[in-house]
Amino acid sequence: MMTRAPLLEPAEAYALWASAYPAHAHNPVMCAEERAMLRLMPPSLSGQAVLDAGCGSGRYLLHALRRGAARAAGVDVSPQMLERAGAELDTLRTGAEVTLRQGNLMALPMPDAQADLTICGLVIGHLEHLGQALAELRRVTRPGGVLLCSDVHPIGHALGWQRDFKSEGRRYAVRHTPHLYGDWHAACSALGLHIEQVLEPMLDPADIPAGAHFAPRALEVPVALVFRLRRASDPTGADAACTQACP
Repeated sequence: MMTRAPLLEPAEAYALWASAYPAHAHNPVMCAEERAMLRLMPPSLSGQAVLDAGCGSGRYLLHALRRGAARAAGVDVSPQMLERAGAELDTLRTGAEVTLRQGNLMALPMPDAQADLTICGLVIGHLEHLGQALAELRRVTRPGGVLLCSDVHPIGHALGWQRDFKSEGRRYAVRHTPHLYGDWHAACSALGLHIEQVLEPMLDPADIPAGAHFAPRALEVPVALVFRLRRASDPTGADAACTQACP
């Protein structure tokens, strides 16, 4: 039986992980998740303000800037990851206004209705209270704006998978709370966030390195849950039911 890795809180985990954490999808699960997120991201963000809540090393900020975002802001709880993101963003010269701030997703250091597009990639599972996190993401998104959110698929938790990494030769795991589709639907319904599209990407065998120790079952189930949400434009939107348009 495989020994489970020591479980760390997110801030502690990413302090260890940051030095080796690139600003691109670097494992098969992230590759599947990123393909789905980019499919749901508007192809042009010209003139728009984008917020990445839990920006990590800046991979989605880079995508947003390449798609023409005029203003891009990243927030992350880890100063080490923000430093990594800053170094990556410095290599991309677009003329856009870019800011990075340390902060918690449960209390984002951003004004109301700041973003045309709010991104939250593979972060929600680090938080216990889905509804509170979505409420904060809704607050910083303008009425009529879009939210793109992804998380590790809850089936992975049911199968005993961990979000793990290595630092200085030791393996660690990051604390993760699974949120079921029903939890998302209930939270969105309460907040006036319309579920426009849901993707459940699966692994592409081509992303799995030769010789990697990978459970065959992982190729048979979805590995991420990816949502495109829209904040209601009207004042009564908070009471509106979510709608779903599956692909």
